[in-house]
Amino acid sequence: MGYSILFATCPNFKSAKKISKNLLNKKIVACVNILPIIKSEYWWRGKIESHSEVLMIMKTKTNLYKQVEKEVKKMHSYTIPEIISFKIDKGNKDYLDWISSVMK
Repeated sequence: MGYSILFATCPNFKSAKKISKNLLNKKIVACVNILPIIKSEYWWRGKIESHSEVLMIMKTKTNLYKQVEKEVKKMHSYTIPEIISFKIDKGNKDYLDWISSVMK
């Protein structure tokens, strides 16, 4: 079984908290860290944009990525939300076992 860390940005804490609670209640993520006030600069519709955002860092099983992506997209206010997955190559076995124990 593999594990992944997912990143997603949200426009504000309220939005991130709502998405986080939904994912946790569905047991498709084990943990969500919400980092407030990151500064994002990016290309959008032909020009450079600059906004404050909130970053969600989610821990999940790799095979649940599609379900997490679907739920985030369903609840997210952005036209194209950032949802990026990184496979966990190595990690504390006890922590990884905990991820498995709290998820479906």
